[in-house]
Order: sequence, then structure tokens, then C-alpha cells
Amino acid sequence: MEKDLIVSRTPEGVQIALLEDKRLVELHREQPGGQYAVGDICFGKVRKIMQGLNAAFIDVGGDKEGFMHYLDLGPDYNSVDKYLRLAMNGDKNAATLADFKIEPVLGKVGNFDNILKVGQPILVQVTKEPISTKGPKMSGDISIAGHYLVLTPFSNKISISQKIKGAEERNRLRRLMQSIKPQNFGIIVRTVAEGKSVAELDSDLRQLMESWRQMTEKLKHVSAPCKVHAELDTTTALLRDVLTDDFNSVQVDDPDLYNEVRKFVGVMSPGKEDIVKLYKLETPIFEQFGVQRDIRRAFGRIVTIRSGVYLYVEHTEAMHVIDVNSGNHIKAGSGQEDTALQVNIESGLEIARQMRLRDMGGIIIVDFIDMDKAENRKKLFDVMTEAMKADKARHTILPLSKFGLMQITRQRVRPAVEVDVQEKCPMCDGTGHIKQSLVVVDEIESNLKYISTSQNEHRYTIVTHPYICAYLTRGGIGSLRMKWMRRHKVWLSIKQSESYGLLEYHFFNAQGDEIQM
Repeated sequence: MEKDLIVSRTPEGVQIALLEDKRLVELHREQPGGQYAVGDICFGKVRKIMQGLNAAFIDVGGDKEGFMHYLDLGPDYNSVDKYLRLAMNGDKNAATLADFKIEPVLGKVGNFDNILKVGQPILVQVTKEPISTKGPKMSGDISIAGHYLVLTPFSNKISISQKIKGAEERNRLRRLMQSIKPQNFGIIVRTVAEGKSVAELDSDLRQLMESWRQMTEKLKHVSAPCKVHAELDTTTALLRDVLTDDFNSVQVDDPDLYNEVRKFVGVMSPGKEDIVKLYKLETPIFEQFGVQRDIRRAFGRIVTIRSGVYLYVEHTEAMHVIDVNSGNHIKAGSGQEDTALQVNIESGLEIARQMRLRDMGGIIIVDFIDMDKAENRKKLFDVMTEAMKADKARHTILPLSKFGLMQITRQRVRPAVEVDVQEKCPMCDGTGHIKQSLVVVDEIESNLKYISTSQNEHRYTIVTHPYICAYLTRGGIGSLRMKWMRRHKVWLSIKQSESYGLLEYHFFNAQGDEIQM
């Protein structure tokens, strides 16, 4: 599968489109001045403890306070708290955790107010960005992600991605990590590390340790609340997470951003810098690569599939609801059950794409067309499971219920992507209301009166919508046209144009030149 990344810088921020086999599957928008990003580590202060919820609100320096449940403190909270105090006091061993004694694991059952006090400093990490009226969700489990590895302090555990299946490769990676990992630091080996050399893994680990050292140094001089470690921006974070050997190109339309991305790719994957290309054509980059066309087709309340099937997509505060409709999809000679299965499979593939594209999170309910046969329902479930394998967000898919509903839960860490694909109505200017026909007729006569007195001509043509033209000319000698000719002492011709809007009209003189009002 070929992958292309299209990066466009606009006044509103950076937009990133991920294409798989030339088809849009993910759209990301980086808003300038955003306060939080998933992965940011903040030096916060406990603002309020909610005993009934066994949770706390954490002041992390933004407009909205972070929320953290007792279970989000993490098993290593005691060690994190000890490290924080050492770093604030400038302990020289805090960055390396040399001679650091890991504290006992925090129990899963306990009360927040027995652990933390209002006003107490705390080190937390953003696990979910602010959504709607909710502030960011925080965790006491601290980790720093790299391209191949994830650094997990206060643990000596080595974990290998479950997507790496080969036992020999898993053992090789475990031995490598055991030989290069610092004491009191755990490692999670990501899927893209499969087959990588010890030099590449060691380089990634060194970068992670440097980020940890810089954060430790920063804790000496700052006071809560503030951000002490910033996750990469959307472009480089996406490159870090998705860049693999089957990436075909990264197209960037901004020279400064091009240099940043090229440098990052060179550090992350030496030798692959040439896949980053600077786009120089006059045509907007999203139009050139068909991204804008895909956005218009894929977003909106109604999503049409080429075969004639269409989906209704509704977003509520609690969930997303998707309704599958067969539309004009009718296959000659096929029965109702076969048609339903074919429509459902086509819809399932598009729904899997839509969830990635819109970054839907939380609960998604899909109303498929009813099928009587159990084997067909099982086949649809298998298709959805396979289609969702490419989705990096954690998700769970339940088999179809007896009502034909499929329930899906998908990890939500940031607001769903919303793109307004509707254009403002040129007639009502987006209000939903237009002027009454009588008001437009009065306006036309008023303009006729003005030009007949201000210009030295007496022959005019008015071109209008057919409806208005018929209204002005009906009645023969008693029509409004004849009345206006007598009243204003002009010769008036009224013509119609089907290309005009209902309330659109233009005046022309005897030479056929338009009269500007």
C-alpha cells in the first residue's frame, strides 16, 4: 500500500492529509496557539478534590482545568511524586534516576484526598484534549514517545508491540533493549521497530533520554502551573507515528515547513529525506492531489458511495449515529438478502474510513440493513473487523444485534474533525429568508425611475428570472411593464434568463451595455 502525506500551511493553521493508495483516509488540522496536545507533560497544581467522584481538577495553566480520576494517578505515582521533589530541589541524579529507589506501587483502591491536597504540585500528562465544554483529561503515568520506542520512567519493564508476531524478532528486540536501556527506565517497543538495527533504536532512545533530561532541568526553575514537555506538533507527530517504508512521498507547500519536515525525517529515518518534496505549482496543493474533492464528498451529513448507497451521519454530544441506506443500488437478479449483504459490506468499508477520516470517538452506533441469515451477519462483522485493523486508535466492535445495530467504541483523545462542506446561498445570504417578490418589483421600478431621470436615454432592457419576468409582463396592456412605460416615459423590454437567481435582475441600455447601479 502506497502512502502519501500532503501538508498545507494556511492562515488558519497547518492541514495534513494522509492518502492511502491515493485515497484520503485521515485529515488533521493543527490550530495555531493550541494550549494542549496529547502527550504534553504539565507541572500542575491541585485545584479542587471531588470526594464524591474520587477525582480532582488540576490547574495546568490553560483556560480549562484538567480532570483526573484516582485510577488515572497510575501505579507509579509515588515514584513520580518523589522524582518531582528531587527535580525541583535540583538533585543532580534526577535526570538519570541514578541510585533512585522506586517507591511501592499505588493501590487500585483508595481515596484521592488521602493522596493529594489542594494546592499541592503534581506532574501530569495530557491523555485527552479538551472536547466541547470539558477540559483536558490528565494522567499521572508519565511517558515520552519516540518513533521506535516509548520511554516509561520508574519501571524496568520491556514491552513489545503485540503486532510484532515473530517469536525470534520479539526475542531479538527484547535482548537489544535489555542491553541499552538505562536503569529505572522501562521501554515499550513500537511496531515500526520490527527489523531495525541496534544503532537506529539506540539513536531513538538517546533522543528520548535527552527530552527527559531537558524536562528535569526545566523543573528546577519553573513554578506551577506550566508546560514542561511539549509533544511534537501535529505534522511531525504524525510523521513519527505513521512513517514506514511504504511511504511514497511527503508533499509540503511551505518552504519553512518543508525544511523542518525534511530535517525531522532525516533525524528519524536517515536516508529517507528525499521523500519530502516542496510543492511549487500555482494550483493549491489539496486540489492538485484530489484532497479537496475527497473532502467535499466525504464530509457532511449525507455521504454518498459510488454504487448509489448513501449514509446519514449524525453527531450528538454522547455518540455518533450512522444510518445505512441502499439508495438506488439494485443488482439485477439478486434477492433481497444478497442485496442487503452487498450494501452492508460496501457501507462497512466506507464507515471504517469515515471513522478514521473524521476521527470519531466514543460510541458509534451503525444501523445496517436487516439480514435474516446468521452467516451473513457474521460475514459483515468479519469485514468490519478487518477494515478497522488499519485504524491505530483503540477500538472495540460488537456483532450485530437482533435489531441490525452494530455498536463500536473508538478511543477519543481529541475533538472529531468537522468540515463545513456547505456553501452560503447566494439568494438568501445564509439567512434562509429572501425578500418578497413585491419588494423586488418595487426595487426594480425605483431603479428604473432613477436611471430614466439620470441618463439621457429612453430605451432600456431588464433581464430577470423567468418568474419575475412573467409577473411583470402578464396582463398585456395592463401589465406592470406597460404601466412603467407610461409612468416614466421610456420604452421598456423585459427578457428572461434561466441562469439568473430568483431575485437577480440587470438593466441594459439600447446598445446592450449593462447599466451599473
